[in-house]
Amino acid sequence: MNSEPAWLTVARELQAIAQTGLAFSKDPFDLQRFQRTRELAAQLMAQGSGASAERILDLFERDVGYTTPKVDVRGAAFIDGQILLVQEASDGCWTLPGGWADVNQTAAECVVREITEESGFEARATKLVAVSDYRKSGHPPRRVDSIYKLTFLCDITGGEPRTSEETTGVAFFSRNSLPSLSLGRTTEAQIDRAFRHHQCVDLPTEFD
Repeated sequence: MNSEPAWLTVARELQAIAQTGLAFSKDPFDLQRFQRTRELAAQLMAQGSGASAERILDLFERDVGYTTPKVDVRGAAFIDGQILLVQEASDGCWTLPGGWADVNQTAAECVVREITEESGFEARATKLVAVSDYRKSGHPPRRVDSIYKLTFLCDITGGEPRTSEETTGVAFFSRNSLPSLSLGRTTEAQIDRAFRHHQCVDLPTEFD
């Protein structure tokens, strides 16, 4: 279910229309209209979010080409029935290790890299658990971007726990003793799904 406010949904789509039009249109009058559409999208988002329209417009203008969702990867790794979580330095809350996918790496390579960087553990991706839309997954409705989240089951193959510039804690948790979660990154429902797929690896990949 889409729980984000209408102003965010409309502003994001207006920005996508403007960005794609500016990327492919050749007519100077069309380019003016698409630029104005982008400015209106920034103003609408500013009214809803409280940020300045100038700041939002600057962010919009940094993105060029056809508008597509960003890709976030998250790894669910287990030891003795407990799930690996890392504590975010930015908010002090806990999340599945992961982050934005990088170019020139597969999604599985990205999630393995993120696990190592954020937790110190070496891992191997074994199954794609879910492809989910950020808007429909219970996250706080405050992201400007459209985001697809890819969650993988992973086996820990080596390494030892250590923190990083982005993390201040590394620990394993049981299903019934989860810490305070960084909800912009990981929700309890996503962790519950990871436990279900860990316990029954034959479950099909989920998507929305």
